[in-house]
Amino acid sequence: MSRLAFITGASSGIGQALAWRFYQAGYSLALVARRTGEIEAWMLSRQIDPRRCHIYSADVSIVANIVAAGQASIAQQGVADVVIACAGISIGVDTAERVDLDVMARTFATNNVGTAASFHPFLAAMRQRGSGILVGIGSVNGIRGFAGHGANCPSKAALISYCECLRGELRGSGVKVVTICPGYIDTPLTQKNTYSMPFLMSPDDFADKAFKAIDAGVSYRVIPWQMGVVAKVLRLLPNWLFDMAFAGRPRKPRSQD
Repeated sequence: MSRLAFITGASSGIGQALAWRFYQAGYSLALVARRTGEIEAWMLSRQIDPRRCHIYSADVSIVANIVAAGQASIAQQGVADVVIACAGISIGVDTAERVDLDVMARTFATNNVGTAASFHPFLAAMRQRGSGILVGIGSVNGIRGFAGHGANCPSKAALISYCECLRGELRGSGVKVVTICPGYIDTPLTQKNTYSMPFLMSPDDFADKAFKAIDAGVSYRVIPWQMGVVAKVLRLLPNWLFDMAFAGRPRKPRSQD
């Protein structure tokens, strides 16, 4: 019987790339997205065996939606071996604009509460089985804050911290928690950025490196490694030097932009 990967945000970007990498490794798939038609079209284009892939419609920002999707997956396919909370949003905000407070709320609902809700249906069964891997997708943007990233940076920082908390809670249970922090990956989200993106990676290259890290059960990995070095250096910079280095950097585009 093949292993099973449950992946949210599978309609595009790194979620879809991870789905393909796990499928190539022999996994069956439980794929979750709001835009299920895009997953169906992708399955046809990749000639995915429908016996090895089920699609679930859910909005991860709505707890009842994603919990129900996880429960449906367990009922139809059994308890997943790997759960990857890949669904996320990244939109620029300006705190002076009232509408952007709603953007911030939606970002945290998706990136943070949505991640926990994606894991929730599987926790008890994984503990009972004594195995499983829960994967949170953070970001190097969670290391420091940048102008215009008032929703994305803190949400990713919170996600990294949450996964660390969860790893401690599950210590000794046989269930592993893996935090993957992508740098700049060439996806529809990053293609809207108006600033330079060093060490830009293709989704497939990212997925291959992420798969190896997940399969090895590492607790934390920045991909590509060069961005991990950059992130550590940025973390060490005193505030005055960090502020000076990034003064005038273009802000992340808002939804109205």
